[in-house]
Amino acid sequence: QNMLEQLLIHKPDDPIQFMINHLKQNNDDAPRICVLGPPASGKTTVAMWLCKHLDAIRISQETLLFKEILALTKEAKAYKERKQKIPNALWANLIQERLSNVDCIKKGWILEGFPENREQAWMLQSSGIIPRHVVVLYAPDTVLIERNSGKRLDPFTEEVYHTTFNWPSDLLVQQRLVKPEDLSEQQVSKKLLEYHRNFPGVFQIYQKVLKSINADQPSVDVLSQVLTYVQTRHRSAAPFTPRILFCGPPGSGKSLQAALIAQKYGVVNICCGQLLKEAVADKTKLGELIKPYIDNGYPVPDNLVMKILAERLNALDCMTNGWVLYGFPRDIEQGEQLQKSHIIPN
Repeated sequence: QNMLEQLLIHKPDDPIQFMINHLKQNNDDAPRICVLGPPASGKTTVAMWLCKHLDAIRISQETLLFKEILALTKEAKAYKERKQKIPNALWANLIQERLSNVDCIKKGWILEGFPENREQAWMLQSSGIIPRHVVVLYAPDTVLIERNSGKRLDPFTEEVYHTTFNWPSDLLVQQRLVKPEDLSEQQVSKKLLEYHRNFPGVFQIYQKVLKSINADQPSVDVLSQVLTYVQTRHRSAAPFTPRILFCGPPGSGKSLQAALIAQKYGVVNICCGQLLKEAVADKTKLGELIKPYIDNGYPVPDNLVMKILAERLNALDCMTNGWVLYGFPRDIEQGEQLQKSHIIPN
């Protein structure tokens, strides 16, 4: 799916070579995560923790301006020094340049605090930068304003602490903490207003891959919820033919659940025992072979059951609509025979 997305975005002259290069370079399982939220919601803490946990590369506006040596860094810094706003296009180009480095391709990335508005989100998408998970932290504005005043920064590790909520136990760390050149209460209120104005546009673009997480709870709970979300896989939009297998002891409700699933999703309902009886009733060649076993109450040999089952599951209606099967396999050997016949439930 990722490769198809990239093909549509880049429209290469030689699509075959493009796909070969993509498969050589890209690690499609590498994390591609955006961590967003209002000022003081804990974006840096979450992003740094995710990087450690997932061994990914953290990218923020600060790292792009002060830690990286990129072609466009000088131009962006010039805006900062003149106390002018860095244009959206310049941010998008900086991010694209950084994410195209081999470490981000192989390990994956956590993009912190970006995009901030709809235009930036569109620019990222048109550059082929599509996050797989977007985490949005939220908390009441009063909580965020209070948090901002107690924020402290470790200049060595860049980790963020708080005088009330998250004070380090290490004395050395405590001594070197500095108060960031942060915003006054009035400036934070202004930033919050801007965030609330811009966020609906960002939400609209990422709503299918976005999860909002309450940041006004113990940090352990926030981090646990974030990790659970970023480790989920989204359902693919590719066409899907269900091949469902119900197992369970007698009386556990297999036949009822199979009937309900078949009715709801339009898949073919197949009971192995019923299939054998139908083969006998229809007097098919295989039916004639299994009749003596059924008449005398003996189990039908697995190889005959497999032939009847394979014939039915390879019929056009099962191949087109999918199937739900119960009553087989009943043991490991039957399960292995199912695998050998390339009948693999998904």
